[in-house]
Amino acid sequence: MRTYLDFEKPVAELEAKLEELRSVGDGGESSVKIDEELKMLESKGAKALATLYANLTPWQKTQVARHPDRPHFHDYVEALITDFTPLAGDRKFGEDEAIVGGFGRFRGESVCVMGHEKGSDTESRLKHNFGMARPEGYRKAIRLMEMANHFGIPVISLVDTAGAFPGIDAEERGQAEAIARSIEACLALDVPNVSVVVGEGGSGGAIALATANRVLMLEHSIYTVASPEAAASILWRDSGKRQDAATMMKVTAQDLLKFKIIDGIIAEPVGGAHRDPIEMASRLKAHLMDQVDRLSAMDTDALLEARYRRLMSYGN
Repeated sequence: MRTYLDFEKPVAELEAKLEELRSVGDGGESSVKIDEELKMLESKGAKALATLYANLTPWQKTQVARHPDRPHFHDYVEALITDFTPLAGDRKFGEDEAIVGGFGRFRGESVCVMGHEKGSDTESRLKHNFGMARPEGYRKAIRLMEMANHFGIPVISLVDTAGAFPGIDAEERGQAEAIARSIEACLALDVPNVSVVVGEGGSGGAIALATANRVLMLEHSIYTVASPEAAASILWRDSGKRQDAATMMKVTAQDLLKFKIIDGIIAEPVGGAHRDPIEMASRLKAHLMDQVDRLSAMDTDALLEARYRRLMSYGN
């Protein structure tokens, strides 16, 4: 059963009517009588959905980025990576399942792929801690990047987290230091690294994996220093002003491309990635192929220089 967001109510009503008509039309002769009305409603519903998603507010985009049915790391790996072998543990403390990573083949070539996994149901969300990593998750990412660097394998990261886990245990084990080391590992890579924000890109938890040669965002994803709710609580001591915060913070892919924080936007199927995950994976694949090919043509010095210049250009 499809999950609808609050602002999708008009579309939900139209699609509910469509389902009713389809069930009535299953009877044979009666289906001929309602065929015309069915086509009209389908056309109306498609137009309403396209119009709605062409004019989303920053807060509505935030809701879409967090949609419970939105494809996550495992969905994209299954669609794009063959022979994927996940690696566990940071070799210092333990395993953190909020960040999943390993090695596999992308269009037949070796690649290191890692990213945040939020989970798709209650059990898996708890298992992956809703994509909020502890220090061991970032230290695992460092281990993977160092291995990829040693063997000359490109790195792809898929970012989707509300932020690093803020618990006491994470702070005790050096959360800030682990994030900083992960950023340092990204900067030191001699191989191409491409990062894509596929849902939420929250704070240092996102930057730890997204300090790359190329950073892309899906059309309805967000990338922000703090969640709109947290920003509203800090600025106005009222989390209810989250819509204002989302607008003022410029969290959308379109705003961030304008400010040259990211390098490109990947269009989503009408209605969001969750409506057609297979098509979304196909579009993501095309962009990753293009970026990896471009970066693979550069030598090590050029890669390092380009990454440095990209980061130093922020704010200019």
